[in-house]
Amino acid sequence: MASSSGMPSKRMTRAQTMLVDSPNTDDSELLPSSLTSIAPILRVANAIEKDNPRVAFLCRFHAYEKAHHLDPTSSGRGVRQFKTYLLHRLEREEEETEPMLARNDPREVQKYYQQFYLKNIADGQSTKKPEEMAKICQIASVLYDVLRAIVPVDRVDDETQRFAKEVEKKKEQFEPYNILPLYAVGVTPAIMELPEIKAALRAIQNVEGLPVPRVHTTFNVPDDIPQEREKPVNDVLDWLSSHFGFQKGNVANQREHLILLLANIDVRKKEISEDYTALNAETIRTLMNKFFNNYLSWCNYLRCSTQLRFPIGCNRQQLELIYISLYLLIWGEASNIRFMPECICYIFHNMANEVNGILLSIALAVSGDTYQTAAPDDESFLRNVITPIYDVLWREAKRNKGGKASHSKWRNYDDLNEYFWSGKCFKLGWPMNLRADFFLHSDEPPSANERNNQVTVRKRKPKANFVEARTFWHLYRSFDRMWIFFIMAFQAMLIVAWNSGSLLGFFDEYIFRKVLTIFITAAFLNFLQATLDIILSFNAWRSLYFSQILRYLLKFAVAAFWVVVLPIAYSSSVKNPTGLVRFFSIWKNESLYNYCLAIYLIPNILAAIVFLLPPLRKTMERSNLRIITLIMWWAQPKSYVGRGMHEDFFSLVKYTMFWILLLISKLAFSYYVEILPLVEPTKIIMDLHVDNYQWHEFFSEGMTFSNASSHPDLFLLLLFFTLSLF
Repeated sequence: MASSSGMPSKRMTRAQTMLVDSPNTDDSELLPSSLTSIAPILRVANAIEKDNPRVAFLCRFHAYEKAHHLDPTSSGRGVRQFKTYLLHRLEREEEETEPMLARNDPREVQKYYQQFYLKNIADGQSTKKPEEMAKICQIASVLYDVLRAIVPVDRVDDETQRFAKEVEKKKEQFEPYNILPLYAVGVTPAIMELPEIKAALRAIQNVEGLPVPRVHTTFNVPDDIPQEREKPVNDVLDWLSSHFGFQKGNVANQREHLILLLANIDVRKKEISEDYTALNAETIRTLMNKFFNNYLSWCNYLRCSTQLRFPIGCNRQQLELIYISLYLLIWGEASNIRFMPECICYIFHNMANEVNGILLSIALAVSGDTYQTAAPDDESFLRNVITPIYDVLWREAKRNKGGKASHSKWRNYDDLNEYFWSGKCFKLGWPMNLRADFFLHSDEPPSANERNNQVTVRKRKPKANFVEARTFWHLYRSFDRMWIFFIMAFQAMLIVAWNSGSLLGFFDEYIFRKVLTIFITAAFLNFLQATLDIILSFNAWRSLYFSQILRYLLKFAVAAFWVVVLPIAYSSSVKNPTGLVRFFSIWKNESLYNYCLAIYLIPNILAAIVFLLPPLRKTMERSNLRIITLIMWWAQPKSYVGRGMHEDFFSLVKYTMFWILLLISKLAFSYYVEILPLVEPTKIIMDLHVDNYQWHEFFSEGMTFSNASSHPDLFLLLLFFTLSLF
């Protein structure tokens, strides 16, 4: 029997133990999980067994030697049984098979390898499909590995070595693919004959004018002299990979992805004809808008200049494809960072700046010479950019403690992504500073020395913007406008019903002036809202921007100001007996309270105007003008997401009319059925002269009430009933 040295070995006498030998048994299906690496060798042996049983026997023998090398003691599950089975089969085949092409095994395997190459590879690449050629090249590679294990190096002839080099070159042309066999030779698949595919492929292969990357390499020479070489570049994705170090699989996937996207859009924009050779310029522009809509919005939000630059005289289509390809390559290796779109915008922004530094430099633009660069490996981008951010995600997920930790103790995707919603993200630098607060992670409390040190070099970035404080006050804080409206409406209806009983009494100046006291109530409720905003968001203040904290404090100060000013102004008001018309038309002699109300209602009037004009509100929310940003900052907290997401005007009208009709019906019911019938009984109770009254049914015998304290209880019950119906 042949051995790795090319000499016949002693007869193997080990007996079979468990596996049953069958002529139809596929060896690769019996492999234990620890020996899966030898499966390709056994598959090749099964594939060529009918063509040359002796070479198939040598392949199985090589597989047995590798299995013994992987597990010499046969300690793995099922390894001993498999090795015993394979050994028994080799004993039988050693006697049954003989060399067919030569006198000995080393010559036999070389002859068969040459014959296999000439028959299937040299003559078959023009007649076989790419998937068939990929399988044939894989068989040839395994055969050469078996040949090198059996034949000594000095006994391998030159022709065999030349064939092996050709197989390695052709193997790259028949690598597995998803849909498009881009580099297949031989019979061209039908999909590659589509004109839109050809046009897209021709567009991304346009590397004319791009500086050729020249890398430094060092060979194993005595003087260790560095050598220079040019990296092969087939298209814009290869050019980007040569500079940033993207993985080959990612480059292949995104190349196919980009071609299909371009072809898909282009085929919709023009009719297919025989002379269809170039992409429509609108095709790439459409794809640019889809890819970089969020990036452009992000740049505008942060008030930074975009890195999508197209200087005069440049090849615009080539630059657009470079930017799109760069974004796809980043996205292809981003892993879970894809859930942080603004983080990807930050990465693209800095890498596009590097691309512009290469493409748009004056020296390169004039000379078109090669540029010097270090040789990045295929995992440079993954290791230097993605892995540090992914480690932050992984460590924060561990802080979750399986969902048992408080959400204020760890950061999720949204919290980490919000870091890139402000200009502070540029403090990370490029390459990123791994000592920044974004990357800091500390599960342990600081040591005594660190606690005593007043100067803190680094501090972990805390929870962003929202930390829940569980309390029933959220019922008011979350629906403050609803509560304020209901309480003000209840107060206004109560005043009208008490003084007149008719809704026309609302137009009486005396009653109307009393109704205006609802704004004093609104001031107190707004003060309560501002106070709750500070208290319930206090745990998140460490991560809030200064502008957000300032907004909370100013809201509180303004609310406190109106709580003091409005009651004082109302108490000093002077009655005007000339009627309601004069109240609205002549302001010269009016009281201070009217002027205070006018100023107090200005923000609400502006908010109502903006609400009734959705296009104006959408434009203001998306605007980056500082005066508009200041106005919107006071109205609502600034946020990157959700800006300008409003319904159209027709939908707003329908929505508003629905609530107007609903509230009119409910207010009318509350006024005529609930409030007005209680007014007269309440007045009668107030006119009764009862000094002490005992309510034994509801209170203890020791508690007494006057009639003055009984009628508010009726309306208190009515208030809660009314609010519950609302």
